[in-house]
Amino acid sequence: MSDHSVADESGRIVSWTAMEDGTAEDYEQLMPWHYAHTRSGLVDNLLNILQCLRGPTLGYQIDRYDHSLQSATRVLRNGESTDLAVAALLHDIGDSFAPENHSAAAAAVLQPYVDERTHWVVAHHGLFQGYHYFHHFGGNRDAREQYRGSPHYEACLDFCENYDQNCFDPNYPNLPIEEFRPLLDEVFSRPSQVPATAPLT
Repeated sequence: MSDHSVADESGRIVSWTAMEDGTAEDYEQLMPWHYAHTRSGLVDNLLNILQCLRGPTLGYQIDRYDHSLQSATRVLRNGESTDLAVAALLHDIGDSFAPENHSAAAAAVLQPYVDERTHWVVAHHGLFQGYHYFHHFGGNRDAREQYRGSPHYEACLDFCENYDQNCFDPNYPNLPIEEFRPLLDEVFSRPSQVPATAPLT
């Protein structure tokens, strides 16, 4: 049985050390604290992860941070949606912690908060981007064709053509990161579209 007599600065804490020993009352108490804490610093955390893309250019003319900023700037200047602007800014954040599946990693971060099309575009942009260079390594540049039946196929083509493959220009006037903070705050303050109890399948 749980003992709620012990408390910390945020309120009562549970007595158990294994989740299977928790009660419905325990989880009713814990979940609001958990989500309030994780959501309150989410945008700052994402901006910190984005900073990890600063530094070596890895042979390109600009680093991955400026590439991301340039992508988002082009999206914004073309009058695209807030969702797509935020997605463009964050589309490569997975490079810093999930280099083998960076598209899926970024898409997973965005999925609870953006529309279906934007999520799909980010999830598939790595493969679609390959049209521009896979053939130089003996790969299939037309691998994206397997998704031609998707309603988001053209949107992903457009993103890669206009907001990704062309965003390595050191002379392009990027907007400062501060311009995107209100957009990030808007998107990541939305109620999650992904249930917290969704199965990991």
